[in-house]
Amino acid sequence: MGLSVGLVGLPSAGKSTLFNALARASAAVGAYPFTTIEPNVAVVPVPDPRLERLAALVGVRQQVPATIEFVDIAGLVRGAHRGEGLGNQFLGHIRGVDAVAMVLRCFRDPEVAHVEGGVDPVRDVDVVALELALADLAVVDRRLERTTKVAKSGDRRAQEEAALLTRLREHLDRGGEARTCPMQETERELVRGLGLLTAKPIIYVANVDEASAASPHDDEMVRAVERRVGPTGDPVVALCARLEMELAALGDEEAEQFRRDLGLPSSGLDQMVRAAYQALGLVTFFTATGEREVRAWAVPVGTTAPAAAGRVHSDMERGFIRAEVVGFDDLARAGSMAEARERGLVRVEGRDYVIADGDVVHVRFHA
Repeated sequence: MGLSVGLVGLPSAGKSTLFNALARASAAVGAYPFTTIEPNVAVVPVPDPRLERLAALVGVRQQVPATIEFVDIAGLVRGAHRGEGLGNQFLGHIRGVDAVAMVLRCFRDPEVAHVEGGVDPVRDVDVVALELALADLAVVDRRLERTTKVAKSGDRRAQEEAALLTRLREHLDRGGEARTCPMQETERELVRGLGLLTAKPIIYVANVDEASAASPHDDEMVRAVERRVGPTGDPVVALCARLEMELAALGDEEAEQFRRDLGLPSSGLDQMVRAAYQALGLVTFFTATGEREVRAWAVPVGTTAPAAAGRVHSDMERGFIRAEVVGFDDLARAGSMAEARERGLVRVEGRDYVIADGDVVHVRFHA
């Protein structure tokens, strides 16, 4: 499926540092703008304690978590929608992702330049949001110009599309985002085809300094960001990217001990991955393959059983017969798959069944 989240923000906000923490990779990190030009991509596991529990229940060792992609995209600057700072190239990279994680600089470091001259994450939110909205306005204007010409010929569908685009343009011009513009589902399908940047789900990542790492949400700059984006309902994850990168280079036990010694909260990276997962509108189902492995799979909310089977293997979707399903909580209470069957907790579901988060699924299919 390859659902992806783009790390965006102004230069030197800590995007590549955060990417390194997520990927345990070595993307270039620098104290100057445009360190990243071509985007780096990492496939990151989604933390889910149910997977380990499921492995114990079915008696296997191999565990394969669900994953999402994170893409490290170079910093935007004012005028990016006009091509400033390689803006057209970078905006194109943002169009290619499914959700946006806006990384905001909430740390002060005289050795790391700020393109705006001073640290102000609320201003940075406004700068990035404006550039994305202006880029969307340009796309809508071009489409509206073409559609209006066709609408003048009496084409009814073109007239309806022109009316929608006009309404959307007015919404963007007032400072709104495409995802908050009131629309019917059929209208949203059309808008999805435009690849608008402000139509994408978004999370905000406040990158604090080490002094604030133990209680990042008490940091005044983080609270200012929360006040700024609070009305949208979008999540704000606060962490120290530099510390998270250093911890990611350690073994799991050593990192956990170091985290306790520093009084750090639970992994900021885990919080960020979960927030991104939710922003993408994903749920998790599980499969247990004989005695080999248990595996978590990410699918969008509303996915049917045959489509979920297709995530495992395309042959399963083509030859789908039925799915045997038990909820994770029911299986955990039963203690084993055999006991779950004995209690009648394993259901037989057909092609119309919609996968629920936590379903443990066994697919029957024609080869």
